[in-house]
Amino acid sequence: MAKNKSLKDKKQKKAQKETPPSGFKIIWQEIWRTPSARIAFFIVVACLLFTFVGSLFLNKSQITATDIMSSYDSWGVDGHIFGADQGGRNIFKLLIMGGRNSIMIGVSVTIISLIVGLFIGLLSGYYGGVIDNIVMRIVDFIQIMPQFPILIVLASVIPNYNAFTLVAMISIFGWTGEARYYRSFVLAQRERDYVLASKTSGSSDWKIMYREILPNISSMVIIDAVLGVAGNIGIETGLSFIGYGLPTTTPSLGTLIGYANDPVNVTTRPWLWLPAAIFLLVISLSINYVGLALRKAADARQREN
Repeated sequence: MAKNKSLKDKKQKKAQKETPPSGFKIIWQEIWRTPSARIAFFIVVACLLFTFVGSLFLNKSQITATDIMSSYDSWGVDGHIFGADQGGRNIFKLLIMGGRNSIMIGVSVTIISLIVGLFIGLLSGYYGGVIDNIVMRIVDFIQIMPQFPILIVLASVIPNYNAFTLVAMISIFGWTGEARYYRSFVLAQRERDYVLASKTSGSSDWKIMYREILPNISSMVIIDAVLGVAGNIGIETGLSFIGYGLPTTTPSLGTLIGYANDPVNVTTRPWLWLPAAIFLLVISLSINYVGLALRKAADARQREN
């Protein structure tokens, strides 16, 4: 009995060694193994807690209310940790609310662009031929259009402009890069043996695309989504910086950094724009370091398979 039990334990251990680790386990191992990615991961978590949890204790109407008596208060004056702007608004609280708004816009644009781009990329790459040519010519036409000038014009002429409008505008251009990116992976997958076997067994095209091909490119989707968030936060910040992003009544990283448009603020009032600039730099770099770790994890996953 003892001998049989010992043999059984050895077989179980051998089976555990032969079973490849899950994708999430590889991702976590890669993040934890790389010091820069590990630090970046905790920084991203801290930034999310700072903005999203912190905003739960804030009231937008109170934050954006003016207090002329506190106009341009410096660091730490009258309880203003990061000072106050020309309207006496607390920069620290604006940073919390603005960081949350910028991150939400970045995530929203990424999700919309990813869903549309993935759907079109799957169709174009899987069917190829005439469908692929038509879709790619449309993508080429949209991509050669000057994105920022068009966004500026739209922001100027659209009535009742708000955050939802901004997300929709950026997403109009965002999905094209995603579609081309995923199409390239689908083209490489559609001639694989598992796809041909599914076709032979009579599986529908939709089933092959979403149950066979999509899981095999899921790691690329995760990496692209993570890196896309940082890029879309940057687009929102750039538009808000030049005055064509979020309305001035809605705080964001871009509207805060926009104070640097005034040379006087740059030289004598750094508390107006510097915290937001540092926050943007830190979270963008951190997201990119995490994205690099995810890319390594995806490569490791492919080697395991």
